[in-house]
Amino acid sequence: MSGLLDGRTVVVTGVLSEASIAFAVARLAQREGARVILTAYGRPTLVARIARRLPQDAPVVPLDVTDESQLASLAEELSAHTDRVDGLLHSVARAPASCLDGGFLTAPWADVASAVHTSAYSLQALARATRPLLSPGASMVGLDFDASRTWSGYDWMGVAKAALEATGRYLARDLGPASVRVNLVAAGPLRTTAARAIGEGGEAFEADWARTAPLGWDATDAEPVARACVALMSDWFPATTGEIVHVDGGHHMVGA
Repeated sequence: MSGLLDGRTVVVTGVLSEASIAFAVARLAQREGARVILTAYGRPTLVARIARRLPQDAPVVPLDVTDESQLASLAEELSAHTDRVDGLLHSVARAPASCLDGGFLTAPWADVASAVHTSAYSLQALARATRPLLSPGASMVGLDFDASRTWSGYDWMGVAKAALEATGRYLARDLGPASVRVNLVAAGPLRTTAARAIGEGGEAFEADWARTAPLGWDATDAEPVARACVALMSDWFPATTGEIVHVDGGHHMVGA
């Protein structure tokens, strides 16, 4: 039986641990037939060690999405392993502590700029860096968290996610003529390394989310999010671009 991603090469950013959404996407992509290449920020040996826990080998290339020299060499680094990129997962977000947990009115511009650069502009930077290898029909998928409302402790990261959503739409517009799709997946709260950086009260937040979401929500299970990402990278959504697909148990559409 063929997989959704048979014959496709997928680049996955943001693997930090087995608990990361990116790891879940990489694992499922391999199970669905893709060849996966991982990128590593700062600690390639750590990512290589985590990669050994995937079903198959996955090469690791260095990438700091805010480093223009590394972006400039990314296509060459990837070319050592593939001559085309069919799927690309953007799973990169970071904000200085000053931008979170009540720091909205006090965070300095330098820290806000860093958050927006890493978490939103990087989607465009990644598309630009990989464009020489993006195949017709390629699909970029970015990980999002509902930016249509405010969230306790999220502060400037919420603004950065709003910028990510707008960036996704403009990329979808500009890459569409090259038959490249760009979509985002807005996940419910999951127990990732990034989530732990945002204040306390996480368990109460997760419990409230699970009670409110019509389908319920399991903050320990990244599989539903990974399935959406893999489906969007497949050829089953050939005419879908510029979308935000919510994988949150339906929480986003329930009123107060």
